[in-house]
Amino acid sequence: MFGRRAPLPEFPPGALLVGGAARDWLRGVPAKDFDWAVPDPAGAAQELARVSGGAAFPLDEGRGYWRVSAPGGVQHDLVPLPIDVTADLLRRDFTVNALGVWADGRVLDPAGGRADLRSRQLRMVSRENLRADPLRAWRAARFEGTLGFRLEAGTEAAVREVAVDLGAGRLPLPAWERVRDELHALLGSPDAARGVARLEDLGLLVLTVPELREGRGVAQGGFHHLDVFGHSLEALHQLLARRPDAPLTLRWAALLHDVGKARTRAVDPVTGRVSFHGHERVGAELSAGILTRLKLPGDEVRRVSALVGAHMLPLPANEREARRFVHRRRELLPDLLSLMLADREAARGPSSSEASRRAYARGFERVLAALEEQPSAPPPLLDGQEIMALLGVPPGPRVGMAARALAEAAALGEVTTPDGARAFVRAWAGGDSTTLM
Repeated sequence: MFGRRAPLPEFPPGALLVGGAARDWLRGVPAKDFDWAVPDPAGAAQELARVSGGAAFPLDEGRGYWRVSAPGGVQHDLVPLPIDVTADLLRRDFTVNALGVWADGRVLDPAGGRADLRSRQLRMVSRENLRADPLRAWRAARFEGTLGFRLEAGTEAAVREVAVDLGAGRLPLPAWERVRDELHALLGSPDAARGVARLEDLGLLVLTVPELREGRGVAQGGFHHLDVFGHSLEALHQLLARRPDAPLTLRWAALLHDVGKARTRAVDPVTGRVSFHGHERVGAELSAGILTRLKLPGDEVRRVSALVGAHMLPLPANEREARRFVHRRRELLPDLLSLMLADREAARGPSSSEASRRAYARGFERVLAALEEQPSAPPPLLDGQEIMALLGVPPGPRVGMAARALAEAAALGEVTTPDGARAFVRAWAGGDSTTLM
């Protein structure tokens, strides 16, 4: 249908392969996540784990749901085989997922999913099914992006209706964790920017990241040829064109890097010039709030916020500044450079020129050279006890300030030996130390 089909996997006894794995097998696309309906989920899971060298564990013992994590990132979910498998398939979201395959290759297709696979169409099994679990509206946008299918007209109308009813409170909003997982699946696709635009088109972005929509219609001028919202999507597109393996934190940072602009926009009453002073700081705060709401882990929230907050840093004009740049932002590199480049490449306004692009490229080259020269921070030349003895002070903020100033001097190559470090700390203590870091 779509390509040469891979051999069917080894079936547990009496099992029916259902859902996405059945769909992908019919498309000729290899699968790593397998959903099985089996007479004995616990026994089948234990045997599958033994044969595959994986680990079996219950997801919900009361309902008989089991999972097997196998080598190579392969996952098997096993649930009890329903008495009426056709009725069970007809409770699913889309026809292309309402498919089942038996071990002998026979296909169950009660909703016409194979025809929709051939026409690359995403069609709901029923309007009631979409409304029974409103998360399926987000899944529709995700499948368009990840499968390359197009929503059938009636299904698109139903998805829009679900979005309206969710916004009006006539349907319950799904748990944020579930929305987050759908967003991550969408952001993980090569065409993530188009997927986010589709969320907006379907009325779902306002329910998900309303802060991002504040940039719609906010003109920028200067280096920019798109409004803030369009530029954000283009930056994500530019990022993935250069780093298709970009981690989710970097994808989020590209999408949200200008989320603070709408709230910081100001117009000079004399010149009429538009500015967005401090938008990176406001954007960092907004990003943290958005991703906390979506239940991302704290370390991921902090990283995205830090990237957004740093994306406006000026690139170094010489080698010494490049070493300082690397020292102060080492934990964000090389992702910060990827974000800054995506931001720049998404801006093609009247102020953009070949000369400015060359100057920007030279700044990048300086940072990359400094990072290659010093891929990790040099080891401390003095420990805290030695610094306290030199300063004649107990533990406290002043000791930390001196240690940070010394670490930067070492990173810049200005101090290379313990004796030199001691002389540096003494000089630092005698100067205006509060301005060094």
